[in-house]
Amino acid sequence: MQQKVPLSTYAVVGTMLFGMYFGAGNLIFPIQLGQLAGTNFWPAIIGFLLTTIGLPLLGILAIGLSGSNGVRDLAGRVHPLFGLVFSMALYLTIGPFFAIPRTATVPFVVGFEPFIQPEHISLWLGIFSFLFFAIVYVFSLNPAKIIDYIGKYLTPAFLVFLFLLIIVALVKPMGQFNEPIGDYTNMAFMTGFQEGYNTMDALASLAFGIVVINAIKGRGITDVKGIASATWKSGIFAMGLMTIIYGLITYMGASSVAAIGTYENGGLIFAAVAQHYFGSFGAILLAIIIVLACLKTSIGLITACSEFFHEVFPKVSYKMFVLILCLVSFTIANFGLNNIIQFAIPVLMFLYPLAIVLIVLGLSSSVFDHKKGVYVVSMILTFFVSIIDGYSALVESLPSLTFSILEAITNVYLDYLPLYGIGLGWIVPALIGAIIGYLWPTNKHQTEIS
Repeated sequence: MQQKVPLSTYAVVGTMLFGMYFGAGNLIFPIQLGQLAGTNFWPAIIGFLLTTIGLPLLGILAIGLSGSNGVRDLAGRVHPLFGLVFSMALYLTIGPFFAIPRTATVPFVVGFEPFIQPEHISLWLGIFSFLFFAIVYVFSLNPAKIIDYIGKYLTPAFLVFLFLLIIVALVKPMGQFNEPIGDYTNMAFMTGFQEGYNTMDALASLAFGIVVINAIKGRGITDVKGIASATWKSGIFAMGLMTIIYGLITYMGASSVAAIGTYENGGLIFAAVAQHYFGSFGAILLAIIIVLACLKTSIGLITACSEFFHEVFPKVSYKMFVLILCLVSFTIANFGLNNIIQFAIPVLMFLYPLAIVLIVLGLSSSVFDHKKGVYVVSMILTFFVSIIDGYSALVESLPSLTFSILEAITNVYLDYLPLYGIGLGWIVPALIGAIIGYLWPTNKHQTEIS
């Protein structure tokens, strides 16, 4: 009989999970949301939490409760080739192409760039990012220790500095909530919902799922039911902590307009709030918060990506992949934050609907008897929408890439596809695909997924 798992195990694993999720993006997006939403604080934050808390928790559960051995196994229920291609695209997106380089550029831009002469920014970005990824490399070499590095040390240190700023903002509020701005005036809930996409947390949940499972196994929990139980309990702990912090950061942003004015991004808002309360010391405090937030997230991403690529290409060692990913991330980081964001958005718009549908199918698989056709048709119809979403986002940045046939398809979607105008056009096709896949006749030996 297995020994009862102590609550401290769930707390430590949950803290590790929180630490891997909560990076700089999770700081800068909610504080800006607060400024823009103003008196529409509640509908905006509820919509934001659905995509930054609800979807990531479902993603973790989809891996932990479905018995999948990671995102490749789950996506492989559509087709083995799709499982490989989708999982590689996901890991490259939340890994060395976009998310990991951002973990170095965001703390540099927010915490250090304001104090550097413009002509020296490239040099200091190179120095900072080299030191940053050197630290990440050392910490990522032993994945078995990640639960200690992130769960016991880095995350608590980060929380201490973050709560210092939050508590002061609560005790000495900067002002009242202002009127909402832009889309938050009439569409606060849906705007907050879509804003949550920027954190990439739903994508990361599919990648972090296997890291969490391995961490749980490292605590001596090896049977399937025990792993499943520990997964959802640790996930609830992590997401509960994130909910509290998101709410407090959003409140801080909503109450800050009268004191500091509005800014074009959340990083500048955080800097202004820190300056408001602590003066020049605020810049140092903010730099510590941002560096710790990004450092722990980067370690989690490097670990998850290295374990995945080592599994796909076993002839290359885990430690070699850690080195390769750190070098690639260092290189891309030096192209600058604006370029990283510009090219990340189209990829996110393409991948996000596919990831969400895959998560929902994985969790509800027993409802439709694990029928393969449901996975296949639902994902195909979702793909036809998400590819246009990605194209539209790319054209916004690079108008020269406009294609007439894709523009025509976009217009058809806008005119006839429900919810497409608010970025949720994939929902109806996914549902129709699931129904068609369920009703589609199959041979008995092909009906269920083993």
